[in-house]
Amino acid sequence: MYANKKVIVVLPAYNAAKTLEKTVADLPTLVDEIILVDDASHDNTAEIAEELGLFVYRHQKNGGYGANQKSCYRLALERGADIIVMVHPDYQYDPRLVSYFASFIADDYFDVMLGSRIRSRRETLAGGMPVYKYYSNRFLTFFENLATGQNLSEWHTGMRAYSAAVLRSLKLEKTSNDFVFDTQVLLQIVARKWRIGEIPVPVRYFSEASSINWKRSLKYGLQTLLLALKYIIRKPL
Repeated sequence: MYANKKVIVVLPAYNAAKTLEKTVADLPTLVDEIILVDDASHDNTAEIAEELGLFVYRHQKNGGYGANQKSCYRLALERGADIIVMVHPDYQYDPRLVSYFASFIADDYFDVMLGSRIRSRRETLAGGMPVYKYYSNRFLTFFENLATGQNLSEWHTGMRAYSAAVLRSLKLEKTSNDFVFDTQVLLQIVARKWRIGEIPVPVRYFSEASSINWKRSLKYGLQTLLLALKYIIRKPL
């Protein structure tokens, strides 16, 4: 437990059997509980999670990335979390950084922490991020910052931490079950004026790491632009 606050790590999982054990092994000891939500995987992700002693919740049908996170956060709040850190169980983001995410929230510097994959173009591309994803990330982040008045280095990271108060304030029932969930959540956070901090995080791109294809990336990008435009004209989130 960190500073008398319960830290729960949530793992939104889909076919993560090959990387789950490595991810869990690298989580710091300050974590009080680990929750894995299995989104109807085709492999034995849930069985491995149970063997590792995690709290496991299974979706009977695949609901999507957003639906998985909704279950993660609902369960974490139900189980008394003060700080909730999302880590992808595909070992793309470094789990060892969880302690830094939690400490900034526990010490009341920020309410939300984001792990930025973008420090420099050279470093990001050397880490394996596809070129088209790098430039689309830069364009979308620029537009979202312009729309919201923020100056975040990245809006599209998959490693995030929240105080329980932040998650309770959000209207998650009005968000998508797909990948654009992350954008909707962050726009709600900005609208509610929660404090957002960032930490640079190295990432790994390899065959077992999850990644959406070009077609779904295009859909995500268009949805993101539309949401940013709606924010500008103050339509409800």
